[in-house]
Amino acid sequence: MRAIVHVDMDAFYASVEQRDRPELRGRPVIVGGHPRRGVVLAASYEVRPFGVRSAIPMARALALAPAAIVVPPRFSAYAEASEQVFSILERYTPLIEPLSLDEAFLDVTASQTLFGSPGEIAGRLRREISAEVGLPASAGIASCKFVAKIASDLAKPDGQREVQSADTRSFLAALPVNRLWGVGPKLEARLHQLGLRLVGDLAARDPGWLAARLGDVGTHLAALARGEDDRPVVPDRSSKSIGAEDTFEEDVSDPEILRIRLHAQALRVGRRLRRAGLRTRVVQLKLKLDDFTLQTRRCTLDRPTDDGQELYRQALELLERTPLPRPVRLTGVSAQELDQAGEAQLPLFGEPPRRSEALNRALDAIASRFGRGAVAPADVLSLEADDPLEEVRARAGASRLDVPE
Repeated sequence: MRAIVHVDMDAFYASVEQRDRPELRGRPVIVGGHPRRGVVLAASYEVRPFGVRSAIPMARALALAPAAIVVPPRFSAYAEASEQVFSILERYTPLIEPLSLDEAFLDVTASQTLFGSPGEIAGRLRREISAEVGLPASAGIASCKFVAKIASDLAKPDGQREVQSADTRSFLAALPVNRLWGVGPKLEARLHQLGLRLVGDLAARDPGWLAARLGDVGTHLAALARGEDDRPVVPDRSSKSIGAEDTFEEDVSDPEILRIRLHAQALRVGRRLRRAGLRTRVVQLKLKLDDFTLQTRRCTLDRPTDDGQELYRQALELLERTPLPRPVRLTGVSAQELDQAGEAQLPLFGEPPRRSEALNRALDAIASRFGRGAVAPADVLSLEADDPLEEVRARAGASRLDVPE
């Protein structure tokens, strides 16, 4: 039986700020950008009872919690903390599938002989992260990825929950249908119209009945409701593609917000490519509209890259060429057709590497030895705090080390 652990850092950006600034501990903290045009990047647990969540507009967050303390993001600090966390995860298994800076699936099936039961492994991970990184983490343990993810959500903050394989259906049955992946407000309303309010209601229905009323979505939801999810944990090094995607809490029509999200996702993909020693020649844009219509666009690069800024430029060009007749509920950027960094065909006439490639290699080497915050280019450090370009880059999730060419 497989043993899957989902590790998720609690309010990651906000927790880093509270760790580094003791005066913020126990206070309602929002990590975000411009108070009128920005979005919430992270919300501490102290501010969440007011309805503040990540990805909502800053203006709305401050209306909900006017006494909240807003701090600007420090992405070099978050990247450094992430590297420390992942170095701890790697002690227990090589089968790690990163989802973002602060979240990953681990397959610990083969690790039990050395480190104990899955629950014991999750407990050791959380204790070591707390002791060495100074941050809280939650964990879910199950026989499949979907259930492990729900278990870690229910364990938050700073807890863990294990769902035995035999208990999977009973664990899921009492949960509301919006706990299922892909169920947003509109699909939830449709399910309620069909008399389906709990996951158990879906599991009890004949899959054919659901498919007749919901199409392929119904078939997908029926499988999840029964706890059927056989997707493997895919480490970066064995991936056929590396991607990052996010489903919005609210459907988005604002092109600027879409660009910001794509920027953040492209930078995440670039970091993961470099971490895995891979490059890509194909960039794919993924968009899911509010009616679940899926659109994908891709382009082929002249030369392979692992640079997040280049991925962003290509994804943005694809976005600008894609008609969007309806609001968007999900965006994603992925790198396809991956090669080991040293295996790509060299240019015929020995074209020198781009500045971004040399810069990324040098900065990654320094960060590996001294931490992400050890160095930053002078031109980035000298930017004014109110520089519109720097503000947009910060809201996108860009590290201060990622500079435009």
